[in-house]
Amino acid sequence: MTMTTTEPSPAQARSRLLPIAVGVLGAVAAMALGRVIWPDPVGAPTPSAALLPFFIVISVVEAVSFGAGLAFAIVGLPALRRFAQPKGMTVAAYLSIVFMLVSWWPHDNLHRVLSHHDLAGLARIEYTFHVTSIAAAGIVGLFFLRAIRGGRA
Repeated sequence: MTMTTTEPSPAQARSRLLPIAVGVLGAVAAMALGRVIWPDPVGAPTPSAALLPFFIVISVVEAVSFGAGLAFAIVGLPALRRFAQPKGMTVAAYLSIVFMLVSWWPHDNLHRVLSHHDLAGLARIEYTFHVTSIAAAGIVGLFFLRAIRGGRA
């Protein structure tokens, strides 16, 4: 049995590489700019040498998630349109997925620079990121339930 493979056209190859390049560049930029945009407050506690690798790993994961969100922002909407859902639901699901991917980077950095005594600031962070993430997850869940059921939720 002979298998035939077709090479992607140059345009197809570029369209596949663009989100990858945006994702990688977004992740690298997030890692490089995190402490530039959100500098460590004077006198902030620093992790011990034993804990530092854990904080570095989570920072890398959040930066990669940020880059993935940027990549999804480029390719996600046309992909979600293939599910033939109402336009508003499709756009809401698209924005929800982008938000859930990109929001970890600013969320964690805001927690890092927030004073431990600023409970009002903590409440703003919690409502800005946690409540919106919960709503976004609900929107994505509803979108896919409707898509699975052929448009009925």
